[in-house]
Amino acid sequence: MKPAVFRSTLAVSAIAIALAGCLQDGGAISPSHAANGGPAPAVAPVAAPAPAAGRYGLPDFSALVEQVGPAVVNISVTQKVGRGGATSGEDPFAGDPFYDFLRRFGVPVPGMPGNGGGGGGRMPEQIQQGVGSGFIVSPDGYVLTNAHVVDGATEVTVKLTDKRDFKAKVVGVDKRTDVALLKIDAAGLPFVRTGDAERTKVGEWVVAMGSPFGFENTVTAGIISAKARRLPDENYVPFIQTDVAINPGNSGGPLFNLAGEVIGINSQIYSRSGGFMGISFAIPIDVAMKVKDQLQKYGKVSRGRLGVAIQGLDAELAQNFGLDKPVGALVANVENGSPAEKAGLAPGDVVLGVNGQKVDNSADLPRIIGEQKPGSVVRLSIWRERKARDINVTLGEQAGEKLAATGGAERKGESASGKLGLTGRALTAQEAARLGVPGGVVVEGLGGPAAKAGLQPGDVIIGVNNQPITGIEQFRKLLDAAGNRFALLIQRGGSRIFLPVRIG
Repeated sequence: MKPAVFRSTLAVSAIAIALAGCLQDGGAISPSHAANGGPAPAVAPVAAPAPAAGRYGLPDFSALVEQVGPAVVNISVTQKVGRGGATSGEDPFAGDPFYDFLRRFGVPVPGMPGNGGGGGGRMPEQIQQGVGSGFIVSPDGYVLTNAHVVDGATEVTVKLTDKRDFKAKVVGVDKRTDVALLKIDAAGLPFVRTGDAERTKVGEWVVAMGSPFGFENTVTAGIISAKARRLPDENYVPFIQTDVAINPGNSGGPLFNLAGEVIGINSQIYSRSGGFMGISFAIPIDVAMKVKDQLQKYGKVSRGRLGVAIQGLDAELAQNFGLDKPVGALVANVENGSPAEKAGLAPGDVVLGVNGQKVDNSADLPRIIGEQKPGSVVRLSIWRERKARDINVTLGEQAGEKLAATGGAERKGESASGKLGLTGRALTAQEAARLGVPGGVVVEGLGGPAAKAGLQPGDVIIGVNNQPITGIEQFRKLLDAAGNRFALLIQRGGSRIFLPVRIG
């Protein structure tokens, strides 16, 4: 059995009735100053003295924990999981990440097909509950956590160390970095200071705080094991690897340095069992801060797009291209009509830098480009035909706006996508042009009414009641206006068909 990275193993959850007491794979960002460059808040961030040397020369973290602890919060989430449409012969748990988690480890749960539970029949709607961690980043109630902690939640509650509870609003989520920003209605709160993740060193002591397995206000310590770790399918986060004990429920909690500054957000573990095995990963706080600023201002994150496929270089490839050492990102393909093609970038070019920032390896390029504003002009330093040169590229925008499966991850009330029960993304301009439509939504995951209607992953929704879709927000508005019965026009392969949908 190969070891696996569990993105959401750091949140703890239970499904009422049948699944109570089990663990769930669950799903942030912030500055220590007022949002958007405003004046510094009157309330000072919590600070901690450097830990004194304890017995046998080991550090004593007690003073640090006492000072920063009040800014760390516990997060509880609730999600309704609909099962009403399941019939005998169907898998009512298909697509449920929690079911997937249990099935991997052979945990028998009543009602789960093929898992010793006698599945089939009509299943009632169930309540799924989970816990995670977070931390306050401003005195007016902004809280950072992981996106997977609050993903799909219908209700989010933030509990402070002084036992006060607040219903939280999900300001925005960014699944690509696994960061979420919450807001609670409070003032004068203790909040953290943020540090410089770039200046941390391997071997440095760090402290994590959170709610592993629901045990609130738990403190663990260890060292930084490595920096800039690249995980499979992760293009935007150079993770901090530590040996700090992190378990389900620690998701979204802060990673502190010995100065009491947050340098990361605990997000993932590497495990064969689902529990801690000595390797955990945190999102660098500088990455999270950039996401936080956009979420707070716009409710979503926009990223620049270059439109190339890249690969890394080894020593032999570098020698073939005339480079002294294997650095940069080798362009393997350029998309037709992309910003890269328009600027003259070609296969075989090696991108060595962006606006003076070095690209040491291929994994750096997506993150650096993604941090740029769509429509901005960037200067690429490239290596072509054994010579260095610069070219300017006007970046496009990545297709990254997502529909949330439920209203809990929306900025304003219940989302239309929650009503339909699907997740998806907006068509890119190039995809829309190929289909000859002004816009559409690519279905990526679904359940509830969408699944019952016969929608499938990969379908492209291009109309509601014969009204063409131009974008995500307009799609939501069309669904809101359509009521509980409507028809979706979809593109499936080379055909277009109408699917009737009934809500409720």
